Amino acid sequence: MKAWIQRTLVGVFGASVLFGGLAACSHRFEGHGGWAQHSPEDRAKHRARMVERVAAKLELDAAQKAKLDTLASTLQAQRQAVMGGTTHPRAEMQALVAGSTFDRARAQSLVQEKAQALQAASPAVIAAMADFYDSLRPEQQQKVREFMARRGGRGHGPGHGPRG
Repeated sequence: MKAWIQRTLVGVFGASVLFGGLAACSHRFEGHGGWAQHSPEDRAKHRARMVERVAAKLELDAAQKAKLDTLASTLQAQRQAVMGGTTHPRAEMQALVAGSTFDRARAQSLVQEKAQALQAASPAVIAAMADFYDSLRPEQQQKVREFMARRGGRGHGPGHGPRG
């Protein structure tokens, strides 16, 4: 694998893990059914609450908070792009097994669509993550690293989930 592709993938993964981990601490979103079934206003409110909570935990100044908000917006836009036009992603998956055989062609098409959306949005996500992380003071960066290590990324570290 080419070095720049590997760095890009590691960067996107790192940004996703960091943001997911930070978002996990504010997971008090009312209702069920996933992001696709919530209105854009609900998602914006949740994002604002998450930004406020992370800003308080990391003791961010106004400029850092603005960069965190940009990162959150960029990740939300990437998530929307990956979801595509569907509001029921589970229905897409169920359609693959609706017939007597697995719809391999549609499955491959879905994978390609999602990968293209992810690849198209990745440079913006990486830039937003780098801008935010690089704006942090060393002690704030250390808090982020500790949080990620303690939470196992998205809050599913040791002791969480069915495998405990």
